[in-house]
Amino acid sequence: MHIDLSGRTALVTGSTQGIGAAIAAGLARAGARVAVNGRDERRVADSVAALAKEVPGAVLVPVAADLSGEDGAEQVARTLPRVDILVNNLGIFGTADPLEITDAEWRRYFEVNVLAAVRLTRLYLPGMTERGWGRVQYVASDSAVVIPAEMIHYGMSKTALLAVSRGFAKKAAGTGVTVNSVIAGPTHTGGVEDFVYELVDRDLPWDEAQRAFMRRYRPQSLLQRLIEPEEIAHMVVYLSSDQASATTGGALRVDGGYVDSILP
Repeated sequence: MHIDLSGRTALVTGSTQGIGAAIAAGLARAGARVAVNGRDERRVADSVAALAKEVPGAVLVPVAADLSGEDGAEQVARTLPRVDILVNNLGIFGTADPLEITDAEWRRYFEVNVLAAVRLTRLYLPGMTERGWGRVQYVASDSAVVIPAEMIHYGMSKTALLAVSRGFAKKAAGTGVTVNSVIAGPTHTGGVEDFVYELVDRDLPWDEAQRAFMRRYRPQSLLQRLIEPEEIAHMVVYLSSDQASATTGGALRVDGGYVDSILP
């Protein structure tokens, strides 16, 4: 399948590392003009430089903004008034005793993982529907439907994204704009390596630590390994294409067979 996104502008939130960086690279390879987002200007600039080397000829836009509040979203809209492909990837995660999660922490997870995506969708969906073409995606997680006891606040935020995605897909019905969520399984990123070592022996070599983590904490996985960020990116690039024009309102799994059942 040949995917050509030439002439499209994509914004990938939280794209200086991990899954977001892989998605930005995948969209750039497909020919899209890609806006790389993060909070720190230097880090965004470094990420753009690295991506330019990885994908020669890529058209890249640095967008440094903190999207956890309204000001950041408005700043992005001023820098990037038109977006054809919006990938809401930004998210935070971490472990916590559920009885010790404060109100402030619950709010922080909702603000960053949910409201940041809602704000950008509000800003860009009207233009997409007016033009008759657009793609909105939310990077969710298997934790949305298999809530981990050690990170309930994170699972809550990802479950909310499934609802948000389905709702906005209904709002965009019949307009030529598709809205979907991607359910990512346990993925191999730097942040996840730290997370794994919070739960297993830090003295273990990474390959052994990864296997121990999957056996103990994610035994449902049929893949029996962490997913690579590029494997998530492949799905996002496809959903961003003309070839995915009949796929909307969906929650598409790239979870390594982790989830036994999915919400309708």
